[in-house]
Amino acid sequence: MTNFFKYILMKKSEIRFSIALDDQKVPEAISWQATDAGPDIHFAKAINIALWDRDQSGTMKIDLWTKDMPVEEMKYFYVDTMGAMAESIMTATSDEVMANKIRSLCKELMEHIEEEAKKQS
Repeated sequence: MTNFFKYILMKKSEIRFSIALDDQKVPEAISWQATDAGPDIHFAKAINIALWDRDQSGTMKIDLWTKDMPVEEMKYFYVDTMGAMAESIMTATSDEVMANKIRSLCKELMEHIEEEAKKQS
């Protein structure tokens, strides 16, 4: 069986994003659907997508957030995303040093965010 036919017979899953833009092309709403998540439409305030382009051997990135995404939530979103990357690195490469360094940075950033919140209240 050729690689082409193996590809056709593979189980496929799709994730679709829909971005509603205002007149200045700023995202007002972000929704998504995934074939493996059922038929429901889900909503998000921000998305961060990173792809490793096999032809360019480099990262392609999309960062979008709605205008109602609070700055504080954005900071938590990015720290949480980095924490998830630490877990992904462990799963994909078993590199405990990299994973622990990212976790350590996330801990420092959370302390920074909490300190900022104390100053503002």
